[in-house]
Amino acid sequence: PTATPTPTATPTATPGSCVASYRVIGQWQGGFQAEVTVRNAGAAAIAGWVVRLDFADGQRITQTWNAEVTQSGSTATARNVSYNGALAPGAQTTFGFLGTAGATNTAPAVSCVRS
Repeated sequence: PTATPTPTATPTATPGSCVASYRVIGQWQGGFQAEVTVRNAGAAAIAGWVVRLDFADGQRITQTWNAEVTQSGSTATARNVSYNGALAPGAQTTFGFLGTAGATNTAPAVSCVRS
């Protein structure tokens, strides 16, 4: 008898997904400036993104640019604005903010989802 060949999986494109990275641009006593880069890591375009930042040391965001940011307790949520939400595969954008910090300014846990 002839063996039936095992079918191979057909590769599928990964839908648009985003990744976010955080870095401190500068800091001073009681405050800091930070920037978040949002990149489309998928194989399809995305229409928008939402970044969540979970701060550990009581940081508060006081001013933002290139995103609409709300904060409740230690969690800040940043949403794209009209001109920087659509990202082609591999494309990226940045947003920034000023914040207050105490004696320590630990980097937040950062996550990103498409919207």
